[in-house]
Amino acid sequence: MRQTTFPKGAETGKNFQRKWYIVDAKDAVLGRIASKIASRLLGKDDVNFTTYANNGPGVVVINARHIKVTGKKFEDKIFYWHTGYAGGIKQRTIRERLESKDPTHVLMKAVQRMLGKGPLGRLQMKNLRIYADGEHTQMGQKPEVWDLKSEHEMNVRS
Repeated sequence: MRQTTFPKGAETGKNFQRKWYIVDAKDAVLGRIASKIASRLLGKDDVNFTTYANNGPGVVVINARHIKVTGKKFEDKIFYWHTGYAGGIKQRTIRERLESKDPTHVLMKAVQRMLGKGPLGRLQMKNLRIYADGEHTQMGQKPEVWDLKSEHEMNVRS
């Protein structure tokens, strides 16, 4: 009879050696890349996937400033937030966000909203690093290149 095995100790704990991937987001569609990153952060492609453990890999995203959106969302989609003061509702379009000093916010929010809203989702978000341009500081983790374009072409063919 088969039994289900659950990851323990070094497979999920503090001594867990996390694998890191680097993704180039240049000319990638926002929703498509965000869903793939969220799935990878959850660890869904790993054989040791469990819903309650943070044993997914880390993801480094570069060139977030050059991300694309489909349709008229570049001008029409609006981000709202409130300052906490009376009448303090603020808004910006995706174009204004991507041209601002922090263009990583658009992709970060897209991935964050695809993960869980509790403590585990916040832990998984710590494994995501997003950089606006092509340079990053995660060389110590020795990230492997994760080529989304060739992966997309393989999915289209099959």
